[in-house]
Amino acid sequence: MRPARREGDAPGDPAFEVRAPDRQTGPFVFASPHSGTRYPPAFLRASPLDPLTLRRSEDSFVDELFAAAPRHGAPLIRALFPRAYIDPNREPFELDPAMFEDSLPDYANTQSSRVAAGLGTIARVVANGQEIYGEKLRFADAVERINRCYRPYHKALEGLVEATAERFGAAVLIDCHSMPSVGGPMDPDAGRGRADIILGDCFGTACAAAVSDSAERALRDLGFRVIRNKPFAGGFTTRHYGRPSDGRHALQIEINRALYMNERRIERGAGFAGLAERLTRFVAALIRLPVAELRAR
Repeated sequence: MRPARREGDAPGDPAFEVRAPDRQTGPFVFASPHSGTRYPPAFLRASPLDPLTLRRSEDSFVDELFAAAPRHGAPLIRALFPRAYIDPNREPFELDPAMFEDSLPDYANTQSSRVAAGLGTIARVVANGQEIYGEKLRFADAVERINRCYRPYHKALEGLVEATAERFGAAVLIDCHSMPSVGGPMDPDAGRGRADIILGDCFGTACAAAVSDSAERALRDLGFRVIRNKPFAGGFTTRHYGRPSDGRHALQIEINRALYMNERRIERGAGFAGLAERLTRFVAALIRLPVAELRAR
């Protein structure tokens, strides 16, 4: 595996890290957009919430669960900034006007269901519904975060997808996430326990059936309880990069946090190593998928 490439090592903190294989052996790219833990000190000072509460929005340790992807011939990109600071799985300007002291431009999407839930590009609340900010932001704050974190991450991700498609004639983005073991108060499955894994392919529009079917079969063979698209069908990344007719496919995977971590303390649990090993076997099985089925139609 080649040394990780980081954007903007100096000055300032990098926005992302790419872990590249020595040789890419298949059309797969893995991404972990919500496992970042680099909280800017000014952001922490601006929030009335303690750091542990802010971390409840993370997909904690997901980058570690898929760390073996480069050893099996697939690049892995991970965001280093935290989701509570800015969410790369949203449109770039999906913003709640009530959060800002000045007016938002006309091109901002202020009406999405995600904005209504407080979970836009700049989130208003953490996963349990608590307000992140004690005071209103300026639109310039959002622009700065978008330019420093969001855009570099997506530029790198797009570059990986396009380079993969050029080399193999197709590209498959696996967008890796985790989910609370029980639906939260703002979720359609509030109060109900969840499956081990939920696969989201935007109801079949973001990737070929060969990808979704193979992923589900491989996970079930490893003993996971798997369902598709409910309650998570895929976010901005899945919709944006998933264009099967162009040979670009995107599949979101949500992993039940109870399988590998203590959700209250945000610590790795006893099941972490075993889950990482099973997911490594899943990655290896998925990468063997025949490329011919995935090329542009």
